[in-house]
Amino acid sequence: MITIGVLAIQGAVLEHVSALQRATDGLQYRILTIKKKGMVPQCDGLVIPGGESTTISRMMQTEGIDQEILNNPNMAIMGTCAGLIILSNYLQDDVIGLKLMDMQVKRNAFGRQADSFELPLSVTIFDSKFNGVFIRAPAITEVGRGVEVLARVGEYGVAAQQANKLALAFHPELSNDLRFHDYFLSFLSL
Repeated sequence: MITIGVLAIQGAVLEHVSALQRATDGLQYRILTIKKKGMVPQCDGLVIPGGESTTISRMMQTEGIDQEILNNPNMAIMGTCAGLIILSNYLQDDVIGLKLMDMQVKRNAFGRQADSFELPLSVTIFDSKFNGVFIRAPAITEVGRGVEVLARVGEYGVAAQQANKLALAFHPELSNDLRFHDYFLSFLSL
């Protein structure tokens, strides 16, 4: 059985759990909410949801979850919104990125909460547009070798992949479209 963890420190945890349950319906998957040290090693894949990146970063460090993730460098991970920042090389404002994806990011690149928006995105891995929900969204400003930008809004990258790591500046869990969750699940083998 494949185990997928959803980091449950803060943010859109229940929405990701629900999306994963719908995407794995009838398949042999187990979904765990990760709240403390000791649970990450049980997981084959991990989702780091949106929320407040400073809070998520601090709590991961306090609980030792960051080290458990770093000790499993081959684990498939999907990070959305704040999760994108956590996966990156970001290092400022008390947020320490895990450096699992070679990319530079800008927090709140599209504005504050009041500037939230939805936008149909052209995504290189999909045949039709995906409706991105952007809430205080970060953006990818620069990528290194091995990182493929999958979608852009203007000059910014908003979706990227490096091996089995997937970073999204928006919230696919707030959509009924499960294609990104399905794509993430394709990184895991039954």
